[in-house]
Order: sequence, then C-alpha cells, then structure tokens
Amino acid sequence: MNADLMLALAGFAFVTSATPGPNNMMLMASGANFGIRRTVPHMLGVSLGFGAMVALLGLGVDRVIAGNPVLASAMKWVSLAYMIWLAWKIATASAPEGTAGAGRPLTFLQAAAFQWVNPKAWAMALGALSAYAAG
Repeated sequence: MNADLMLALAGFAFVTSATPGPNNMMLMASGANFGIRRTVPHMLGVSLGFGAMVALLGLGVDRVIAGNPVLASAMKWVSLAYMIWLAWKIATASAPEGTAGAGRPLTFLQAAAFQWVNPKAWAMALGALSAYAAG
C-alpha cells in the first residue's frame, strides 16, 4: 500500500470513528455515567470488535455468509435477539438515584459483539474494504 493510499485510509478511519453513531453515543454515556477507567473495556471492545469484523470481512466471511442462507438467517435472528436484549436492558434500567457509578458499563465482549449488529459499523467496514482492499 503506497503512502497516498495509507493517508487516505487513515483519514477515512478518523472520520468514521469521530462521526456520531451507536458506538460513540454509548461510549459518551458510559464515560459520563461510569468514568473513563470503567469505560476502558467498552472502548477496547468497540475497537477490537470492529477490527475483527473488518478483518473477517476482508478474508471473505461475508461471501460465506451470503452463500449459506441458513447461516445468514441464523445470524439475523441472533442479531435481532441481541438488539432486543440491549433494548430490554435500557428499558428496564432503573433511574439513577444520584449515586455516580451505579450499574455497570458494557463489558469488552458485549461491546465487541455489538459491532456485528451495528449498521454503521457494517456500512463503514464494507465501504473501507471496497475502497481500499484493491489498493
């Protein structure tokens, strides 16, 4: 990969990480509610989960999923169940009673798993791969 392409990819990565989306909103809320130290696993889960998703898509996992309707359907149902579970957690969370740090932020694994149901992550990953993989 030449320097111009690397610079363009770095710019793309910066812009996509700084634009509003589910990850940024959840990290902002987690940082405000739990502090930076308790939010670090969530941040690492987002970063490494997204990186793993891009790597696997780059290796062709998307073609395997598209070529296997049963697997594609199963992934859709698992994604739906995970999003419903997250929505349930948000909907049933009790209001804070003035005690900072009550509750807990997403764990590393929860944040990493969220990347697979995050529509912005999919759009950015597929966009980056199609634009930069051919190099």
